[in-house]
Amino acid sequence: MGATTGAIWGRAEQQDFRSRVRGTLLGAAVGDALGAAVDGLDLDGIREEHGADGLVDLAPAYGRRGAVTHLTQLGLFTVDGLIRAQVRRDTGAWHPPTDVHRAYLRWAATQRDWGPDERRKDDGWLAREEWLYARRAPARPLLLGLGDDIMGTLEAPKNPGAPGPEPAARSAAFGLLVGWEPQLVAQLALECAAQTHGHPAACLTAGGYAVIVHGLARGEHLDGSVQRAMGLLAARPGHEPVNDALQRALGAVRQGIPDPARVEELSAEGTAEQVLSAAVYCALVAEDVRHGLRLAANQGGPSAATACLTGGLLGALHGETALPPAWLAELEGRPTILELADDFAMEMTQGPALHGPTGSSPGWLARYPRTP
Repeated sequence: MGATTGAIWGRAEQQDFRSRVRGTLLGAAVGDALGAAVDGLDLDGIREEHGADGLVDLAPAYGRRGAVTHLTQLGLFTVDGLIRAQVRRDTGAWHPPTDVHRAYLRWAATQRDWGPDERRKDDGWLAREEWLYARRAPARPLLLGLGDDIMGTLEAPKNPGAPGPEPAARSAAFGLLVGWEPQLVAQLALECAAQTHGHPAACLTAGGYAVIVHGLARGEHLDGSVQRAMGLLAARPGHEPVNDALQRALGAVRQGIPDPARVEELSAEGTAEQVLSAAVYCALVAEDVRHGLRLAANQGGPSAATACLTGGLLGALHGETALPPAWLAELEGRPTILELADDFAMEMTQGPALHGPTGSSPGWLARYPRTP
C-alpha cells in the first residue's frame, strides 16, 4: 500500500483502505462523543452519575447524545486541508502545512460566526456544514494560535508553553497518508501542531500518534507501530518525555487486568504525551472497540481526548465494521464524516489519475478548490 496511484491500488486494497479511513475518523469521533459526557469528572463522579460500572453507553453532552467536541471538528478540517493539498500538489505552490493552516482558520471562523458565510466561496463545502458552527469547549491555545493569519512554525511556534493533547487528537489524518514515508508523516504532523501548540512534547506527541496510525492504516500491528514511532522520535531533540510515556504504556499491558486506576496513572496531568500513553494502553488491551473506548473514558483524566485518540487507533487497526453500530447511529455529524472519509480515500487511491485543469475535475473532486 505504498503507492498513491489508481494503477497500483487493487480493488481489495482500495476497499480495505477506505474501511480504515472511515474507521479512523468515525472511531475518533465516537470516542470523543463518549468521553465528552464525562470530561472533567473524576472516577467517583462518573460512577455517581452513571452507576457502579461507570459510563457504558453514549450519554448527553452539549444537549444531546453523541455530541462531539472541538477535537473532532478540527480533525475533520485537517482532512479537508490535506485533500486540498493533494489536489493542489501539481500547481507549483504545494506546501501541505499552509493548506492545513488555511483549513484551521476556516475552523476558527466557525467558532466566532453564527453560520456559514456565503460570501466566502472558497471556504468549501465543509465550512458550509451548519452543525460545525457550535463552540464545544475549544482549548485557549487553539483560539489564540488561530486568532490571526500568521502561521506558527517549528522555528517560531504559536503558544510555545502549551502542552495539551489537542494537536495529537487532530493528527490521525496525517497517518492516513499511506503513500508517504513515516518520517515525512511525522514531520507534517509536527509542523501543523506548532500552529497552535509549540511545546516540544505536544508537537512530538502529534508526530508520534500520526506515525502509529500510519502503521495501522498500512495493516501493521499496534505494538510494532508504536515501536516504529519511538524509533523515529528518538532522533529528535526533546523526545524523551514522549518515548518514556509510550514505553510506560507498553509496560502497563503486562501489569494485570486493565482498570481505571491504571489508565489514570498513565494519563496523569493530561499532557499530550500522557494522554497518548493512556490511549495506546487502552487500544492494546481492548477486547473490542467498545471495551477500549469505555476504558479510555472511565477515568479522571481528560476523557474526551483519551477516548478520541483510542478510537482513532482502534478504527485504523480494525476498520469501520468493528465500530459499535448503535453508537455510530447517534453520532453527531456522521454523514459529514463519512463523506469526508470517502473523499479522502478516493483522493489517496485514485486522485492523481482524475486531476484535470481547474474547474474540470469530476464529481467529488470539484468540491476542493485548487486555488489557495
